[in-house]
Amino acid sequence: KQWYLKKYGVDLGKKGKGAQKKDTKEAEEPEKKSRHVIFKLKAREAKQKLDPSVEEQFQSGRLLAAVSSRPGQCGRCDGYVLEGEELTFYKRKLEKKKKA
Repeated sequence: KQWYLKKYGVDLGKKGKGAQKKDTKEAEEPEKKSRHVIFKLKAREAKQKLDPSVEEQFQSGRLLAAVSSRPGQCGRCDGYVLEGEELTFYKRKLEKKKKA
């Protein structure tokens, strides 16, 4: 979430226009950005496209993720956020589990 905000200038936790208000608020703050960085953010924002189901998860505050590190190897846990077909598969599994 923090990485996405820094990379694209869009806050994922806010709904619709709330994310845009955050951007205008940042412009008013004394945080200085060079002209080059401003143009780079505008170009990225034009290209950025997020899967609606992933965006919905960010707004709800819960993400489905998979752990990819092997257990017992070291004291950290690596993983990735589920998206696409994998996300729909696990969502269906969770719905079945809730019904049963």
